[in-house]
Amino acid sequence: MSRVPTCVISSFQAPRVLHGHDPDRFVQIGSLTKPLTATVLTALAGSGVLALDDPLERFLPAPGGTGITLRHLAEHTSGLPRLPAGIRGRDPYAGFDERALDAVVRRLDTLATAPAGSTEEYSNLGYALVAATRTPYEELLRRHVLGPLGVTDVAADPPADVRLCRRGLFGRPRRTWTMTGAILPAGGLWATPRATARLVTGLLVERALGEPAPGWQRSGRLLWHNGATRGASVFAGAVPRGWILVHRLSGASAATDKLGVDTLVSFARSS
Repeated sequence: MSRVPTCVISSFQAPRVLHGHDPDRFVQIGSLTKPLTATVLTALAGSGVLALDDPLERFLPAPGGTGITLRHLAEHTSGLPRLPAGIRGRDPYAGFDERALDAVVRRLDTLATAPAGSTEEYSNLGYALVAATRTPYEELLRRHVLGPLGVTDVAADPPADVRLCRRGLFGRPRRTWTMTGAILPAGGLWATPRATARLVTGLLVERALGEPAPGWQRSGRLLWHNGATRGASVFAGAVPRGWILVHRLSGASAATDKLGVDTLVSFARSS
């Protein structure tokens, strides 16, 4: 059995920390960033700054006539591809900066693979556009999500000495993907597992900020989201009687998802 550093925090058992994981150090949470971004969006809509059905070109220099709204971006129904062109290599997002995003925005009418609203296709590109505003993303996140929930240990670029990363053959931390640029709102956040668990409970269980944002995935009564980067993967889910967070220092997201779902199902059946 592979000794992958693993952290499991849930409502129905004591935290499990295996093989050198640490619930109080910052880890990459990948696409679990997306529902936090969607929560920012719904908070802005609730305060009247915008409406979820506003067209994208109201906020960005996108061509008119795409039919893409903010809601389409949040619900993965924009018709945009999963990734913009040029995302490849060992550090795929390193060159995807604000300038590259602007170039993509100006030719969105040539990128759509389906009419807006007609089909669902998971899109990192769509979420990069959701938070492409003049206000820095981290400021929006603090103001509308972290501050109201009383959560602090979440950041785009935490200091190296508080990070927990996968290690290589000789014990050195492996290089992580650069995700502090335009891709940040789609999957670039770091957080401690304890802070992430607090976000899950605040948003999905206590519903302290209202109904869960459209960025969460739904499977029957399960609300969930996962995320993966080169060296980390996470699963968060909640059902009416319990919740779970699993983080592993492995990019093998399928195994992380399975551990989270199987543990949650086992609890549901025994309770």
